Amino acid sequence: MIKRIFRQMLLTQILSSMTVMLCMLIDSIMIGRFLGVESMTAYGLATPVLLVFAAIGSMLSAGVQVMSGKTMGSGDKEGTDACFTISVILVAAVSAVGLIAVLGFTDPICQLLGAAKNGTDSEVYNLTKDYLRGFIIGAPAFLSAQVMVPYMQISGSRIRLVVAVAAMTVGDIVFDALNVFVFKKGTFGMGLASSLSYYIAFVIGIAYFFKKSCIFKFRIKLLKAKLCARLLKDGVPTLINQVSLVLLTFVLNRLLLSIEGALAVAAYSVITTAGNICYAFSSGIASVALMLSSIFYSDEDTTSLHTLVKIMIRYAVMICAVVTVISLIAATPMVTLFLTDTRAKGMAVVGFRLFVLSLVPCAINTSLKNYYQGIDNVHLTRSISILQNFVLPALSSYLLSLAFGIKGVWLGFLCGETLTLLFIGIVVFIKKGKGINVRNFALLPDNYGVKEEDCFEMSVKTSSEVVVASEKAFDFCREHGRTSKFCSMIALCIEEMANNIVAYGFDEQDTTHSIDIRVMLKSDESVIRIRDNCKNFDPVDYLELHKDDDRLAHIGIRMIMSMVKDANYVNSLGLNNLTLRI
Repeated sequence: MIKRIFRQMLLTQILSSMTVMLCMLIDSIMIGRFLGVESMTAYGLATPVLLVFAAIGSMLSAGVQVMSGKTMGSGDKEGTDACFTISVILVAAVSAVGLIAVLGFTDPICQLLGAAKNGTDSEVYNLTKDYLRGFIIGAPAFLSAQVMVPYMQISGSRIRLVVAVAAMTVGDIVFDALNVFVFKKGTFGMGLASSLSYYIAFVIGIAYFFKKSCIFKFRIKLLKAKLCARLLKDGVPTLINQVSLVLLTFVLNRLLLSIEGALAVAAYSVITTAGNICYAFSSGIASVALMLSSIFYSDEDTTSLHTLVKIMIRYAVMICAVVTVISLIAATPMVTLFLTDTRAKGMAVVGFRLFVLSLVPCAINTSLKNYYQGIDNVHLTRSISILQNFVLPALSSYLLSLAFGIKGVWLGFLCGETLTLLFIGIVVFIKKGKGINVRNFALLPDNYGVKEEDCFEMSVKTSSEVVVASEKAFDFCREHGRTSKFCSMIALCIEEMANNIVAYGFDEQDTTHSIDIRVMLKSDESVIRIRDNCKNFDPVDYLELHKDDDRLAHIGIRMIMSMVKDANYVNSLGLNNLTLRI
């Protein structure tokens, strides 16, 4: 089931990771082809500001993924609503501050980015200023779209996500074309076109949160400084990651200006923009890893975490290897979409081909980094972020540029990612010893969760398999010294609840349904977790709604609920999750 959920989430997460990058890509193509190399240079200089807002949005989005993943995994509905409420308020506050800051201090920001106000480069300065003013209008939608993504993934609204991204892309193309051929508003118009397309995605996405079926509720009374700090803390590793990228872009822009001038910055702008689309694949894999690891970690599901590490690394290698090959072949036509200047185009083609060689190690590093963030290994996540996205590539680019010139800058990406992967390997070796395997790279604490020998796990698809599972669970509990009464209680809970799912949750037209059963024997209590991908059904809420019915009605559910100490249901990622504590 984990593999199936991973695949289902992956496509929409890759597309949503492209939400920001697609508009940047389209803008780059239109600017480079129709507005000239000066405008392309201005766009490249403005990129760090765009990345700052992307960093804040990513921080809030990651905080939502981790915090809501934990609350959903533990069945804390109030905590999930608190997370939703806090994230909405933070997006509104950050948007307001961002608008005021950029519109009020555009001149000093442009000068800080490296655009000269006077002299021969004054035109680039004015173009940079125009683009920033057009872009910042869309800041509220830009940030909101990023934060909405994890909520829509958790709720299973994946089709709406795809529609929003598709509409945003089409909208940006149309608005860019209108700006170039009709309104002719230059770089300001290009920034404004992106803003309008973000609002299209925002409107489509936000419609879900006004539906009755929305599982997230805005409850202002749940707003607490402690919870707000928790969400921000959960997102800090991602903020560090994004800030590191901003610093890298800033440093490399200055390095390239000193080596080859403005044309090199234009080439780098093309490489980063096209490269960001390539990065969307690794970002999508890593985002799924972050969300699932948060849920499984709070659920103390060691087996699922090991499976997740294995799956995410496999997909990271396979998908990004294919993307690398395609990018190497298509480098020249891809760069030609952006640039017409022969010299700048030549730099960009060589640079892009050297850059994409880093995609596979980057995907592995990013997936592991997000996974470690999901299991609360914050210090390691921060270290990887700083090394991967700033220290190692910046240092490598500088040192290699001394020997190979501008090609050394491009090789810095591959060198930085390779060294980062080596760093992770060294950390794993120090903490877990020799052996390149899933268990070691999962880096779970030795005292984490329930020991494997104290867990019973089985997947079932039919009523006959449910009977087998209940019998095996009975035998498992007996082997662990539990009383016959206790063993019978465990077996009865499994048989009754799982058979209800088979009888009422399975759809004859869908052959992918399955039920994962897990029994954990602890010293203070025992836990049964039943997870399925069938129709939504909350037995706890169902029994509450029918509490006044005849006592013989719904006798199976009534009997189970009277036997257990606590029953908790939550629907996340399109899965029903029922936890029974005995």
